[in-house]
Amino acid sequence: MDVDPIKDAFERVTKKQKLTSSKFQEIVQKIEEEIAQVLSRIQSEEDSASPLDHTSVLSSLNLTLKTPDLVSQLEGVQKELNVAASKYAKLLEKSFNPEISRAYRNVDFDAHLVNQIIASHFYREGQFDLGDCFVDEASEPEALARKSAFLELFQIMEAMRSRNLEPAINWATKHRGQLMENNSNIELKLHRLQFVEILQNKSRDEALKYARSVFTPFAEKHMSEIQKLMACLLWAGKLDSSPYAELLSSVHWDKLAEELKRQFCNLMGQSYDSPLSTTVAAGIQALPTLLKLMNVMSGKKQEWHTMKQLPVPMDLGTEFQFHSIFVCPVSRDQATEENPPMLLPCGHALCKQSITKLSKNNNTRPFKCPYCPSEVEAGQCRQLFF
Repeated sequence: MDVDPIKDAFERVTKKQKLTSSKFQEIVQKIEEEIAQVLSRIQSEEDSASPLDHTSVLSSLNLTLKTPDLVSQLEGVQKELNVAASKYAKLLEKSFNPEISRAYRNVDFDAHLVNQIIASHFYREGQFDLGDCFVDEASEPEALARKSAFLELFQIMEAMRSRNLEPAINWATKHRGQLMENNSNIELKLHRLQFVEILQNKSRDEALKYARSVFTPFAEKHMSEIQKLMACLLWAGKLDSSPYAELLSSVHWDKLAEELKRQFCNLMGQSYDSPLSTTVAAGIQALPTLLKLMNVMSGKKQEWHTMKQLPVPMDLGTEFQFHSIFVCPVSRDQATEENPPMLLPCGHALCKQSITKLSKNNNTRPFKCPYCPSEVEAGQCRQLFF
């Protein structure tokens, strides 16, 4: 969906609003000046011997304030703002369909599971008070089990933003075995970052002492990395002008924080991204296509709620692809449980229905592979599992 026209319309409304506000302030200031002049004149006349006709002065002020010029200026800018706001409202109504009920199926959601996902999302985002309130109102005490873990993650992230690696290092040391099973060397990366911080901000002796106390368990697999860090000792106090200056880049902190969060969620059995955020983002992208599909199918008096697969492709981008997808190179159909991918003896893969058509529904009848000269039989094909 192209949101640029909406953005442009919004900017026009914003400019008109600022212009209207500025014009109103200008006119109000003129009115204040006119009133101040009259008050000053009245006060000055009270000190003089000749009396002042207050009625005529106020009448004159009233005529000045009601001049068509001031009124027309106010009406003009206000009218322009109203027109722009009206067009923007119509554009929003045209671009965003308020009636989306036709685009979803009547599915019996597991309310308990949905509540767990919502509560976990709040805790994952660091909104612990909001999460507690939701858990209490939804009567989902089981969701509190994940709060402590996400609270620890949040505290580690906050500490890293303050250049404090101690909580992160303690966590990595505690879960060293599990991290090694995942082939993660994040503990070494944390120690490397801490070593560089000590070398840059403290003394060479302190950095060397720290290196001797933490790098020994990693020497067998990461000796070259450790040797590089030891060479940094020669540049103590001037590491920024050394061949190893890139170790001071803040990019290392950002990447390490992201990797730590990923590993933390992995050990928890959670995805890196919030399932709720991912679902909402995917829904936002898919909704326009679904609404168009519903309009077309309703016009043809067809029902889509009983379909096992959508009749149109739904390209949500690679960020929403979490498992392998096989598309038959012959029929161009996506594989399903009823039409799974099959491996031919020659090594090529087709969907089951394509093989059935090529073999004319005969398991012993040879047919030529569409991609090589080999002749195969349907009975020789085996189902593929990704």
